[in-house]
Amino acid sequence: MILYIVTAIIFLAIDAVMLTYVMKPIFTRHLGDAMRDSPMLAPAGLFYLAYVAGLVFLVSAPALREAVPARAALHGALIGAMAYGTYEFTSMAIMKDWSWQMVTIDTAWGAVLTGFSAWAGVAIMLRFQG
Repeated sequence: MILYIVTAIIFLAIDAVMLTYVMKPIFTRHLGDAMRDSPMLAPAGLFYLAYVAGLVFLVSAPALREAVPARAALHGALIGAMAYGTYEFTSMAIMKDWSWQMVTIDTAWGAVLTGFSAWAGVAIMLRFQG
């Protein structure tokens, strides 16, 4: 549970900055009036709770057991690219105003954010366990 909380705090704090200062302006430029004035917090919260839980279960906990934070970074980055890429490439395929800029930036961001969050959570836990 502590690994989940640590990873969630890292993930949410960093993503909040990226969403506010980078992603929102890009998405607004391409989607305009299709964007909400403010996000719906319930669906966003459900996504983050489930996503971090999956990350911890599939990536961070095994890396922590093996004491290999680098494995958490690599496996987290792969899961992040898959998850964010699924959203972005599907949206590109079905939404008329979606752009390749949105696809590439958000998919890369998903890989970096997820890999770093998994690595940092494991590294912090190992630091305080030993």
